[in-house]
Amino acid sequence: MKTDDLIALLSTNVEPVRRRQVGGIVGAAIGAAALALFAVIVFVFGIRADLHHEDVWTGVILKLAAMLAFVGIASVYLVRIARPGGERRTPLAFAIVPFAAIVLLATANLVLAPRSYWDDMVAKQDWAECVFSIPIIAVLPFAIVIWAVRRMAPTDLVRTGALAGLIAGSLSAAGFALHCADDSLPLVALWYGATIGLCTFAGAMLGPRLLRW
Repeated sequence: MKTDDLIALLSTNVEPVRRRQVGGIVGAAIGAAALALFAVIVFVFGIRADLHHEDVWTGVILKLAAMLAFVGIASVYLVRIARPGGERRTPLAFAIVPFAAIVLLATANLVLAPRSYWDDMVAKQDWAECVFSIPIIAVLPFAIVIWAVRRMAPTDLVRTGALAGLIAGSLSAAGFALHCADDSLPLVALWYGATIGLCTFAGAMLGPRLLRW
């Protein structure tokens, strides 16, 4: 059989992957990852003890909103790119919008604060726990998302893996935000951002190995 004949045979009666179906699978995977992550935070790390004070909720909500914005945007891109051929119409520039917003707010926060406060705003004692904990916690949601995406036969394995890492890192950071008692925006921008970036990079490196089909 000639190559052209084989291609024609393989392409016969092939149905396109439904976007709703892909979206449902991705959404279910992210939901399951979020629930599993919340259980880890509650039973392993523990929820921060001051949540009963109303004045801490502004910082908590800002952190959660930023991390969940990452998850939302990356999920939209993942639904597109997880389908064969979807990478051709999936530029990833908007994925950095939440991070740019956090950096701008953190910069404004530093500019408005006295110089003597900057060290505490950027590197309090929680920064080390943040750097080590978020990537470790992210392993669980990353595994769940990768397992779901493998069913869709993506063709751009590097970018698909990167988006899975971005989602996992952002979910992990959102969960960690319920444990971490430091709401400093500069700390969030630097250390949360760095760990999410690390998870994204790791996903890009692991994607070709884990998503190969």
